[in-house]
Amino acid sequence: MNDCRELTRQERAAIRALVVKWCANYDREYGCLPLDCPCYMLGKCWTGAYCRYFREAVLPLDPALEAAITAPVPAPELRTCPICGRRFLPKRQQRYCTPLCQAEANRRMTRERMRKMRRGCYD
Repeated sequence: MNDCRELTRQERAAIRALVVKWCANYDREYGCLPLDCPCYMLGKCWTGAYCRYFREAVLPLDPALEAAITAPVPAPELRTCPICGRRFLPKRQQRYCTPLCQAEANRRMTRERMRKMRRGCYD
């Protein structure tokens, strides 16, 4: 799975502040001096690839930002279907992997409810 995520507004502002204040390759008039173009890091919106100089020399100056943007993205939570045992990626509060498993669960619950009703147990 792709490890990229969109940067938050605070992270983009922190990156911009670090580049403007501490990056030796940045010049307000010319942008990125080695590349002779606008600084790539000022327009950054996603995590992933960073300027090598920024990553190695500037980013360690802000340990909290470094931890936030270099942390791996958590894997999506997979659930196990209680009917068939397959693992699936739930949509919202989805409990079963397919409509067939949902129907089977409904049949089982109805069967159990009817058995209790016939026995006279309404617990």
